[in-house]
Amino acid sequence: MTTFDEHAVRHRLKLVTDTGVSVLYENRDAVACPVCGDPFDEFYATREAQSFRPSRPVGFCVAHADERLLLFTHDADED
Repeated sequence: MTTFDEHAVRHRLKLVTDTGVSVLYENRDAVACPVCGDPFDEFYATREAQSFRPSRPVGFCVAHADERLLLFTHDADED
């Protein structure tokens, strides 16, 4: 299980959406991805099945923590 406490880094992220079931944050301060260690662009978490459609080509890391699916996007042009 991956450990990621978004509340501990909340001051470094911008909340984009919160549906009560899922949240989407934008990384404003180069917070490291808990999966690969590189800064992520966006962080998406959900407790239920959801559709996620990025607006641009992205790479991503996926983790499971606290009964939630965590998705961390990375700019595909950085590879």
